[in-house]
Amino acid sequence: MDLEEARAALFAQLAPISRTEVIPLSEASGRVSAAGIKAQLALPPFRASAMDGYALARQDFKQAKDTGLSVVGQSLAGHPFVDPIRLGQCVRIFTGAVVPPGADLILLQERLAETITATDGSVTVRFEQHDVDEDYIRPVGNDVQLNQVLAEPGDLLTALRLGSLAAAGVNTVEVYGRVTVGIFSSGDELKDPSTPPDQLALGEIYDSNAFTLANLLERLPVQVVELGRLPDEPSVVRQALADGAKRCDMLITSGGVSVGDADFIGATIAELGDLAFWRLNLKPGKPLAFGSIGDCWIFGLPGNPVSTIVTCLLLVMPSLKRLCGTDPQPILKIPATLSSPLSHRPGRAEYQRGIYSGGPSDSLTVRHTGDQGSNRLSTFAGANCLIEVPKDSGDLASGAGVNVLPLSDLLD
Repeated sequence: MDLEEARAALFAQLAPISRTEVIPLSEASGRVSAAGIKAQLALPPFRASAMDGYALARQDFKQAKDTGLSVVGQSLAGHPFVDPIRLGQCVRIFTGAVVPPGADLILLQERLAETITATDGSVTVRFEQHDVDEDYIRPVGNDVQLNQVLAEPGDLLTALRLGSLAAAGVNTVEVYGRVTVGIFSSGDELKDPSTPPDQLALGEIYDSNAFTLANLLERLPVQVVELGRLPDEPSVVRQALADGAKRCDMLITSGGVSVGDADFIGATIAELGDLAFWRLNLKPGKPLAFGSIGDCWIFGLPGNPVSTIVTCLLLVMPSLKRLCGTDPQPILKIPATLSSPLSHRPGRAEYQRGIYSGGPSDSLTVRHTGDQGSNRLSTFAGANCLIEVPKDSGDLASGAGVNVLPLSDLLD
């Protein structure tokens, strides 16, 4: 299956989990709304001044220019002037403050021509002659109306959205429950990263994949359960996956999905549940298994570190977003020009690690990060994108056009 075909197949099968909960707004960052959220008050909830100046009745404007108006008080944000403004009066007002009753015009402080203070302390102001083409008053509900829907089911509750909800008086929200994700690694050669290097036996390596996967999923509203390392023993793998499926909404394994004698993941999924597919027309990431065991979805990712990361970015994370209640967006692809040659054998679409540069006014240029072997985790060092090489392409020369997939978008 090509990448887009696999993504479509995944999204067609996956649906948001049914669990929901009501939580305080202060705990909702990164969660997904499970119901529409309405404003509990209008914004602004009162007539508010849009500028610093003087509040007055428009019918007094001519007098303000000629004989001046008496300043009878001031209205500041949080400290309103509540008495009605009468004929010949005005109130000093500041941005965001309540517009006093009877006022329908704010004259900007820049238009002040003269301030006269009498011996009794009273103040009169006159203004420059000018055409008033705006009242500088924000009406009630100018930004948000009472009961206006501010978030739909499936909306991600970002910091900016949460700010708008807080401003509109929302203090609790109904969200989808956290998706429980269990992570396994597979292989007798794997050791915990805390193992001192001098205690690694010949042939043993650190288990970086489980560590990387857990960190990649940090931004999603999921609960990660690290389930340890699976040995190359079919009966142990079978029992571990069966037990994990009872605890989790999704299982992710890395390694053990190819065609070697010690690769049991795909066969175990098929034995315990349903194996939807296990090979992709993708590089890196050809041996990838997807299916279900009972009510638990399962991804069997390749064991090579780069393959694990690429397939997680392109397939697992969008699938988890679907389980969490959002609709995954199409992959963002931006045209760019290669600044160095790129090697590729036709047959599989490839996603090489790259570094793009350029700005909005310039066309982007991109270069790969060196030898693209799927074992070379170092190819992600400094990378800010994946370079998409179509499956029918051969080697590409410097100056050729490609699409880049920004990592900032894939990680979001």
